Amino acid sequence: MDGLPPKTMAAVQLIGHGGLDMLVYNNDVPVPVPARGEVLIAITACGMNNTDVWVREGAYGTEEDAGAVSTWRRQAPTLTFPRIQGTDIVGNIAAVGEGVSAQRIGQRVMVDFSIYNRDDDSLADIDYIGHGRDGGYAEYVTVPAENAHVVHTDMRDVELATFCCAYLTGEQMLERAGLKAGERILVTGASGGVGSGIIQLARARGAIPYALVGPGKERALLDIGAAAVITRGVPDLVAAVNAATGGQPIDVVADLVGGAIFNDLLRILRAEGRYTTAGAIAGPVVKLDLRTMYLKQLALHGSSQGTRGDFRRIVRYIEEGKIRPLVAGIYRLSDFHKAQSDFMAKAFVGKLVVVPDKHYG
Repeated sequence: MDGLPPKTMAAVQLIGHGGLDMLVYNNDVPVPVPARGEVLIAITACGMNNTDVWVREGAYGTEEDAGAVSTWRRQAPTLTFPRIQGTDIVGNIAAVGEGVSAQRIGQRVMVDFSIYNRDDDSLADIDYIGHGRDGGYAEYVTVPAENAHVVHTDMRDVELATFCCAYLTGEQMLERAGLKAGERILVTGASGGVGSGIIQLARARGAIPYALVGPGKERALLDIGAAAVITRGVPDLVAAVNAATGGQPIDVVADLVGGAIFNDLLRILRAEGRYTTAGAIAGPVVKLDLRTMYLKQLALHGSSQGTRGDFRRIVRYIEEGKIRPLVAGIYRLSDFHKAQSDFMAKAFVGKLVVVPDKHYG
């Protein structure tokens, strides 16, 4: 990249918990300066995720709420306002901090959004870019240099921006559940970013994925590798899944929905099956029949984000062509309210991506 970065930039700032009015487009935000071990990225695309909405709405808890997710990990809030959200960052390195080779300037990179507070693979103490520090709904962002990965691919920037959060989350779910080649997995919420990613990631492992989605999205899930699709709202979910698999057992359920279908999902699992979840779009508070859990010897896993090794596998899958992007829509950064409104409507399959206005079109 030629020349020095500007002093100010455009960004969407979250100024508090609440509605869309808490997201403010500002043309006069200072461009961050990379600290030691960091790089400055000129952003070209940033994918959208459910966590952005949930944080804005205070679904994880507010700063005054002892249930806030950050207090589980750091015993103190890491979200402060104003905050620039956005995890799925793609762009070009524009400057480097002390200790980082200047040869990295100009590299096109995809960002691992996890803030790793430990050197091992434990995820008990993690945060993420766009929450514990500013993220990608802007023209520039600073990140640790080790989080900025060069990916050898011909994909466009908006395509690369569909992978990070969703696929890293999905890969860790499959790791937690120990999904193996030849096993069958049922994926709820399969039309979303994480769900559609899991369908492809399961295929990359040699497993057989089945998708549960809303009406009208069936063809899209078959096209990306689902062995069969069950339409949400069927009168008997257990029977519908059994029919879809031809009576073959489900080894793993990857649930992103929660809500009223939770017990049915446990009933669907074979004895000694594994349930893994990283979301609860239909409601986080569920009724659990403990008899189903203990009599079937089930294992239940909670999962969030992923490890450095998970991210490296995602990069390898991209470079080997084992997973492909699902770009459902592209929006200008200045049209962020429209982008998040469309995101919340869920009338799409895959991912929505936001780009700085100068890169749109």
